[in-house]
Amino acid sequence: MAQTHNPSDEQVWQAIATERRRLVELLAGLPDSDWDRDSLCAGWRVREVVAHVVISSGASTSWLLWQLVRARGSIDRLNHNTAVRLAEQISTAELLDRLRDRIDARFTPISTTPTDRLMDLLVHGQDIAVPLGLRHQIPAEPARWSLQRIWTMGWPFHADRKLGGYQLVATDTDWSAGEGTVIAAPASDLLLLLTGRTSPTVLATD
Repeated sequence: MAQTHNPSDEQVWQAIATERRRLVELLAGLPDSDWDRDSLCAGWRVREVVAHVVISSGASTSWLLWQLVRARGSIDRLNHNTAVRLAEQISTAELLDRLRDRIDARFTPISTTPTDRLMDLLVHGQDIAVPLGLRHQIPAEPARWSLQRIWTMGWPFHADRKLGGYQLVATDTDWSAGEGTVIAAPASDLLLLLTGRTSPTVLATD
């Protein structure tokens, strides 16, 4: 069974601000051409991942509901289409400025939690860094909170169901879940596994 970790909202928001700041630093060092490279999200370029992070840090509920109507009720379509539109409408520099302006924002879209915002940042940071061959280390405590949230949240990842038959063990922080074939890996790799970025066969050990 997954271990439980219950940070306060204040701890989570502080971690979110730190991760936004670190993401700004990572992105500020990229040439413009890297923003058009593919991310780990299928069908998403780096700039579209950044646009999604910007949108999720401050979009109003009324705007999101209208976008959901435009997306014919699909959250996945809403996320993709709004990110693509924003990424096409503004420059790389403006995307970065908007992210920088929202470092300390404390906003959660409807039906989400602060830990969802943190998890989103940690995973999307890897979506950007990994295909570019960059190291973007995930700090231990936020990684634990995010792994626990993903494992227990059900939709959209359904991690506990999809990874039934595996025991997941983080090698760089105190977190484990499940039973069966051992997958022992750093928390960053487990985050990518639980969110469908990689396959359990890639990480499984005897």
